[in-house]
Amino acid sequence: MRKERSGKQKEKTSRFISMILRHRPEAVGISLDAHGWADVQALISGINRSGGHTIDMEILEEIVRTDEKQRYSFNNDHTKIRANQGHSIPVDVELEEKNPPDLLWHGTGEKYVPSIDARGLIPKGRLYVHLSSDRETARKVGSRHGKPVIYEIDCRKMKEDGYRFFLSANHIWLTKEVPAQYLKKLQRP
Repeated sequence: MRKERSGKQKEKTSRFISMILRHRPEAVGISLDAHGWADVQALISGINRSGGHTIDMEILEEIVRTDEKQRYSFNNDHTKIRANQGHSIPVDVELEEKNPPDLLWHGTGEKYVPSIDARGLIPKGRLYVHLSSDRETARKVGSRHGKPVIYEIDCRKMKEDGYRFFLSANHIWLTKEVPAQYLKKLQRP
């Protein structure tokens, strides 16, 4: 089997895997269990059948190990794989409820500011709103959507008011929503 080794091809394959494990497992003829796990061999076979990507266990392990966002996790014996967060399909990735720090941040593009200022942060097509532990990460996330805008979230007040927070396996803070009253738009991202 030809092994994909170029950085560009590996990134394309990683994005394809992300789409499968977060949004469309049926695209390669697999299913996820209630906790978002997919059978590794079924995933590899499905990707290879789909065309455009050639993958084996070695490549999959490399993608999981080197993914800078740590999007994926294997189970203990590497027979199952799942995305750590970011799903648009209903799965329970067994998130651990945690007390957040007093402040977290959310990066977005300037074009979304009017909606966020009016409605707060909502998950849109995902199950949770994603929050960053530091402003620089939020700025990088916002840069993917155009000119970045950073919001500071008053998590201490949200927690006092009964909102729940979860920490994903790859250290992304998640919550169901952030109403506008808990947001402070920063002047400099």
